[in-house]
Amino acid sequence: MPYTPPPELASLSIAEIAEMAEAQKLPPVDQWDPQQTGDSEMRIAADGTWYHQGDPIKRPAMVRAFSSILRREPDDSYALVTPYQKLSIIVDDAPFVAVELESDGSGAERTLAFRLNTDHLVIANANHPLRFGADKPQPYLQVRSGLEAVLARPVYYELAELALEESNDPVGIWSAGVFFTMADQP
Repeated sequence: MPYTPPPELASLSIAEIAEMAEAQKLPPVDQWDPQQTGDSEMRIAADGTWYHQGDPIKRPAMVRAFSSILRREPDDSYALVTPYQKLSIIVDDAPFVAVELESDGSGAERTLAFRLNTDHLVIANANHPLRFGADKPQPYLQVRSGLEAVLARPVYYELAELALEESNDPVGIWSAGVFFTMADQP
């Protein structure tokens, strides 16, 4: 079955984006404990490019499929998990990249929606917080169960511009009723 990516975020209302994000179904990888383990010979580069045996994976549908079975392990490593097998994967920074931002409303009434490089949609909220760390200038978005997306530079600039327009003290941004300060956080 061919993969059809979702439409551009700008063509959708925040309510439509939220509905699409809620409808995304992912396998229950946190519930699986396979006995067979190994090395996937895969790596996710800091720019979000997926590699297998050193060569980039060029089919977006394959990357999307693999990303749906990605899990963060208790030792902070990453693995691709099925009910029968767990294969390690190297992640240089964050496994996802937020490549598009849609904002609706302003101030405490604002909602921010992000499209990831895998076409998954995430609304920044209490369950999917934004994190601005001291160790790296880039912000991160919690995607699911310890998996984060780094915000692509244009998305970060767009987010910073929205935050600066509102003149919050401290500088930060609201989304879905939660204020995310852009000051350094551990």
